[in-house]
Amino acid sequence: MSQTGEPPETGPAPDTAPLSGAAWPGELRPYQREALAEVDRRWSDGARRTWIVLPPGSGKTLVGLEAARRLGRRTVVLVPNTAIQGQWIRHWEGFDRPEGRTAGSERDLGHAVNVLTYQSLAVFDPDAETDEEGRSATPVRDRLHTNGRALVDALHGAGPLTLLLDECHHLLQVWGRLLAEILDELPDAHVIGLTGTPAASLTATEKDLVDRLFGPPVTGASIPALVRDGYLAPFAELVHVTEPTLTEHEYLAGQAARFEEMCTDLLAPGFATTDFLPWLDARFVSREAREGGRVDWGALAVREPELTDAVLRLHHRGLVALPEGARVRERHRHPPQAEDWTALIGDYARHCLDPSSARDREARDRVRAALPSVGYHLTRNGVRRGASPVDRVLARSAAKSLATVEILAAEKDAVGPRLRALVLCDHERASARSPAALRGVLSDDAGSAWLQVSQLAADPRTRGLDPVLVTGRTVATGPGTSAAFLEFARSELPGVDLALRETDGLHTVEGAWTSRTWVGVVTRFLESGGCQVLVGTRALLGEGWDARGVNTVVDLTTATTPTAVVQSRGRALRLDPAWPEKVAHTWTVVCVSHEHPRGAADWNRFVRKHEGYLGVGADGGVMSGVAHVDPGLSPYDPPEDPRRVNRRMLGRAADREGTRARWRLGTGYADVLLPTLRVYEGRAMPVEVPEAGMDLALPAAPEVLVGDQVIHPEPVDTPPARHLVPTLVPGAIAALCLVFAPLGLGLLAAAAGFGLAALVHWWRDSLRVRRETLRRQREAARVRSLAREPVGTSRYACAVADALHWAGRSDTGAEGVRVHVDTDGVYRFTLADPGSAELFAESLDETLGPLVGDLRYLVPRHVLTAQEGDGTGAGSGVTPKDTTVPVFHAVPSALARNRKGALAFERAWRRWVSRGSVVHTRSEEGRALLAAHFGGSPLEVTTARRLAWE
Repeated sequence: MSQTGEPPETGPAPDTAPLSGAAWPGELRPYQREALAEVDRRWSDGARRTWIVLPPGSGKTLVGLEAARRLGRRTVVLVPNTAIQGQWIRHWEGFDRPEGRTAGSERDLGHAVNVLTYQSLAVFDPDAETDEEGRSATPVRDRLHTNGRALVDALHGAGPLTLLLDECHHLLQVWGRLLAEILDELPDAHVIGLTGTPAASLTATEKDLVDRLFGPPVTGASIPALVRDGYLAPFAELVHVTEPTLTEHEYLAGQAARFEEMCTDLLAPGFATTDFLPWLDARFVSREAREGGRVDWGALAVREPELTDAVLRLHHRGLVALPEGARVRERHRHPPQAEDWTALIGDYARHCLDPSSARDREARDRVRAALPSVGYHLTRNGVRRGASPVDRVLARSAAKSLATVEILAAEKDAVGPRLRALVLCDHERASARSPAALRGVLSDDAGSAWLQVSQLAADPRTRGLDPVLVTGRTVATGPGTSAAFLEFARSELPGVDLALRETDGLHTVEGAWTSRTWVGVVTRFLESGGCQVLVGTRALLGEGWDARGVNTVVDLTTATTPTAVVQSRGRALRLDPAWPEKVAHTWTVVCVSHEHPRGAADWNRFVRKHEGYLGVGADGGVMSGVAHVDPGLSPYDPPEDPRRVNRRMLGRAADREGTRARWRLGTGYADVLLPTLRVYEGRAMPVEVPEAGMDLALPAAPEVLVGDQVIHPEPVDTPPARHLVPTLVPGAIAALCLVFAPLGLGLLAAAAGFGLAALVHWWRDSLRVRRETLRRQREAARVRSLAREPVGTSRYACAVADALHWAGRSDTGAEGVRVHVDTDGVYRFTLADPGSAELFAESLDETLGPLVGDLRYLVPRHVLTAQEGDGTGAGSGVTPKDTTVPVFHAVPSALARNRKGALAFERAWRRWVSRGSVVHTRSEEGRALLAAHFGGSPLEVTTARRLAWE
């Protein structure tokens, strides 16, 4: 292997190396070269399998083909769908290659590069015997249909192979087991997986399978890094929040009434033999174990997190006391949802409702009758989640299709003929009628791609965008677009007979073609400007399919897996040579209902789509989660005023240049994720502040710290009365001498001169003392004013950072704290040390938060309260005195494990916040303080944990 990573010039003979002699004519990007160099190192170390993680749009296809070209072997590429097949073939055709080094899609594997779909391999015999869960004791290979076995035989007979698995996260599906078996039978094959899905998002089971097939991943740069370097288009994540239509709202209100009536009865005394609220208190607040002793809350939260989270949300609503050892975090500070009620009801029914009691059987029947209205069923073993008509209404609400029209009309107004939009739906047309309960509430085609195209083609605001429907089965257009598309398709496929047929208001294009052909034709029609909107299904266009011109994606799907999210958003990120300043928008349309206990189901899907996904926020910070959509959005509760959110989103959509500027293209980065703490200071809702959208300088260590000492100016002496006697007596004599001087009394005249000088000296001394008194009084007032100023949150952050550093828990102290004010006026604190940033955010959260949980140490913050004097006034020389009261904070648990850490926090606290000493809660004083202050909040702040990219 050469130092450049290229294979040696001498290689296998051409007949065993069909890719030999080929070369990529362009220049590889730095991150592509780095990934390929790592793959080469693994081959040199004897590995035969690896997988490469690169974001969509970053050139995974090129990296895969170049890795295969360096090996020189016959290559088989497996891809998710026919839309991607043609792209791989065209990409290989872009290589400089000798005659005969072709690419194709035939199953006989006669080409140098053979591109097949996974489905062509995993064609299972539908008559193969399986159990009720679809599993079989028969090896997967033996259950293949004849066509699938023929392809497996062809793989065995193709000679030395390189197997490229595009979007290899599909291995986690059923046929992944098949590939595992086949690869075990191909020990000489080199296997390269390619995916845009980060390895960190895999479940434990998925990771085990991927590790077995590939080993550790070769990880390239992140999406933000590639945007910052100019390899992907800058983008903004946007949301449009809708509410159900009137018909849908009435249906949801009726369903909610049944459940809410049951919950009201559940909370009333006499509902069952053991009532619900007393049971909650015994089960979660007092927590007396059957075998005696109290169950630790921390252990209970680890064992039953759904139940403990639900209890804390009921506490937030005021229904139960705060369990000892529990801490109310951001996710608990919102009303309980249906999932919370049903989790607790299931536990209650299983442990409390006695089937032998007539009263309990009646209570169980009332619960059983109400739960289906929120998509749950009461069984003998507790509550089981089922299909929820409420979820279906929210996911397929007619309001979402109408919102898509609004979005595309706004995008058209913003960019005009440059608009190239992709609308992703779950299905082309409903495969079955809506459930009987939803007849008249939802149409059978609700949420379908077909209905969306119909609405876009009918609305005068979007009709001129010439929307086209493309799925694995159908190509259709509105009446005004069909003739132009048919002419374009015939010019692209001169030998194919195509015709139009009117179907349910749209014109379908029919003829001797398949999706493998028509996807390319429709894509070129879009990029040429023949249409400006494609509407399709996620299965066909949601991954792998690429059109450089796409700059807007509207996501109407319900898929929330990391794979689906990364892939669908990647459709708009490729650079567009025709528009170098391209900025991409990805819209998610969400329907919420504040009237139904499961009205946040669609919002929760939206939140899951953004977990771990990075985007630039309105203030220029690159954040994970819904914070990059809008800093005011909560991952735990939908917004109260959707119209206000939508106005902000439409404003951002019209400001593509602003989005481009916020990405700060070309500037440096560390490509790390840092936990950050957002702090709402002293207000229930964020408000605008002058520093919004800015990084703030750290404060200097305070000049004045309040403690248990008295704050007052230094004592100032006024001229004592006894000092006046030796001055006034000579003065009086001097005055007499002046009277008698004309009579010739010279001695008396000299005395008069002496007395006059003494009088002048006294007068000057009095003025000096008076000036010093005023200076000291002003200084005292300044000190007192500084002492009365509240401690800014930045000072708490500096104290926590210094304490962690001095305790050896962090490599940086206060100098590493970063303070940013988001555009909603909320302060964001981050420690620029990846190794301890999470510990910093957690510790700062504990310091600012209420006194709950297992607290080991408390520390006082002294607050100046009032002045006391004797009422004689400033001229009396009596100094007013100031009184202070202590407010107690928790020493962060990371520092409270031992006295060394607690003393490090005390030292930092005395530098930045207040004088005072830490108090151990196991001491007599500490027990009294904890009893007096437990559950209280030392500050009026609300905190939220987020992830930020730098």
